[in-house]
Amino acid sequence: MPEQVRKELTPMPVSPSVSNSALSDRSWFGNTAAAFSELASSRQSNLWLALLLAIAIARFWVTPLPSSFWVDEMGTAFVVQHGADDPTLKVAPQVPASIYYVLPAMAQKLFGFSEIAYRVPSLAALTLALLFIGLIAGRLIHPHAGWFAAFACLFLRDFNFQAADARPYALATCFTAASLYFLIRWLDRARWADALLFAIAAAFVWRIHLILWPVYVLFAVYAVARLARHDTSVRWWQAALIFGAIGACLVPIVFNALAIYRGAAAHVVVDEPNGGALTRALKLDLVFPILAAAALLARWLGWPRPSKTASADAWTLILGWWLVHPLCLYAFSKVTGNSVFVSRYLYVALPGAALMATLGAAAFVPASQWKRVSLLAGLLLVVFMGRWNRLLLNHSGSDWRTAAQQLERAAAGRPAPVICPSPFIEAQTPVWQPDYPTASFLYSQLLLYRVPGRLYPFPYSPSPEATSFAAQLSQGDLLRAGRFFLYGSDKKVEFWRTWFSARPEFAGWRNEQIGLYGDVEVDEFARGEVADSQ
Repeated sequence: MPEQVRKELTPMPVSPSVSNSALSDRSWFGNTAAAFSELASSRQSNLWLALLLAIAIARFWVTPLPSSFWVDEMGTAFVVQHGADDPTLKVAPQVPASIYYVLPAMAQKLFGFSEIAYRVPSLAALTLALLFIGLIAGRLIHPHAGWFAAFACLFLRDFNFQAADARPYALATCFTAASLYFLIRWLDRARWADALLFAIAAAFVWRIHLILWPVYVLFAVYAVARLARHDTSVRWWQAALIFGAIGACLVPIVFNALAIYRGAAAHVVVDEPNGGALTRALKLDLVFPILAAAALLARWLGWPRPSKTASADAWTLILGWWLVHPLCLYAFSKVTGNSVFVSRYLYVALPGAALMATLGAAAFVPASQWKRVSLLAGLLLVVFMGRWNRLLLNHSGSDWRTAAQQLERAAAGRPAPVICPSPFIEAQTPVWQPDYPTASFLYSQLLLYRVPGRLYPFPYSPSPEATSFAAQLSQGDLLRAGRFFLYGSDKKVEFWRTWFSARPEFAGWRNEQIGLYGDVEVDEFARGEVADSQ
């Protein structure tokens, strides 16, 4: 190595109060320069890694973009097209409480309305998040571990789901990863520019989704741990100043969250979690197999055990990112009785699981083998998880678009009554009434994917009021029409199909399923002579 480069890579002496993980700017940039020098010598492996990553992103993130919206995405379209102040959104005030909607609104203005246009912002956000995750892995684990961490993320279907989802979750993952990256840089370098970037990114996190409050616990845990260990030259008063500024920016969000919490019970969509739900949320089915595979590969190839172990700050941040959010939501659900332990609310912790798997693999992978192991991981990902038996991947299990199209074909130009159970849990008595408007948030699917005929809004769950209304229709409009359709989520349609089939008014009527489109079902009831005339 030339003498000048050797001098540049030699760490400068520092105060004993600062650990080796945060020595100085010279140490930070020296390690980066050394990593770059090694990367330059293996350019071909970088190209293969980049190619594999591009194929995986194209397969898992891009091909689902044209798919039909699922329920919550139709809610996004309603907010963008009708505005956050639409009176029908008052029943679900948590839905428009996000800055995220600015992005699909801009996309619609630029590209017009389409599923692809609405989802492009999430695709871009998760791509940027993946970059930050790779940089964090390179800083905390090994300069070449970023590739492996990226592939580990893509092994998680819930992580990939965010990229083609017109919802705030990819943006939340992006800003969380960015906040942590700049927090690490600030504590490493003690520069106000990094502190400012951290504060700005952190101030946005809770504005993206109200369920993200545990992320601030993670920020505090990591910062306090490093300050307490004297593992940074940042002073306590400086940290208090930055975190105080973030807290001041979040005061309006606190009041908004508390106001919405008072009606939280009306928005609960899952039961209280148990130990099994928590275990699944921690993605142990990713962490343990990667750990075992790395151990077996090292034994098989006779690799020496790495002598360098991860630093304390690496363990603090990665364990925190992996555990804090799921544990906080689990505890909140148990204590309050209002379960928020929903899989999509836990997406922000998924990079922590991928980094934990990478950190576990680091106990067996020598520094010289990271790229080879990453290439292997990328190949396994693309070959065995690509589902290459189909051209395009569906984004979700709900195909409302095709269901609406098939209902229109079945109507054959002769519109008939259509029973439409709402897919939103808020559509229940007393909010729901028989005359509830279909041009509303609770029936977004009818505005986005239009169907012919006279529409009858039904509630999310059956109720005495709903069955009374259905009985009136059975004796009146439905009987006179001679046929009618059921259109909605399969479980809702199944209930009402059974209920209408038992009615004496429809004895002898034909009842058949037009089709099942993911978890969206279309059924038809028709009087015998009507069926015979078709």
